[in-house]
Amino acid sequence: MITSLAAWRPLTPADLSAVEAIAADVHPDFFEEPAVFAERQRLYPKGTHILEAGGAPCGYVLSHPWRIASLPSLNSLLGSLPEDADTYYLHDLALLTRARGTGAAGRIVADLVAHARSEGFASMSLVAVNASQAFWERHGFAAKESPALAGKLESYEQSARFMVRSMDE
Repeated sequence: MITSLAAWRPLTPADLSAVEAIAADVHPDFFEEPAVFAERQRLYPKGTHILEAGGAPCGYVLSHPWRIASLPSLNSLLGSLPEDADTYYLHDLALLTRARGTGAAGRIVADLVAHARSEGFASMSLVAVNASQAFWERHGFAAKESPALAGKLESYEQSARFMVRSMDE
């Protein structure tokens, strides 16, 4: 575990190789091409951050405006963000084992909630994987059944859950 303070900062194109390495470590079963990370950073830099401790990257988050009735497919390019976006989508939050338990994940989620509110979104949404549903529930997200999204959810893993948080909370 990290003993020094871990801090989030904006993600830059120079950080993308670190994001790829962290993703390979944290999400080995959810491979995404480097172009996916680069596109998310380019399309919505305000929603991409990297966690550093002791000068070394140890986590990242990718998020952006999207439509609540759809999910971006895993390992797919978006092309552009929808003009009619109605939810703030958390594409990925990943921390190396050494960064877990530091409170860093909770801090960035709080920052993203504040950002989503300031941008006027009525909700935030995500796909919970890797047994993370309880973490997201502690941050105000609830699983939402959506038969229309079942196929995309199964492409992640059988236990993947679509989760939504209302900004009214």
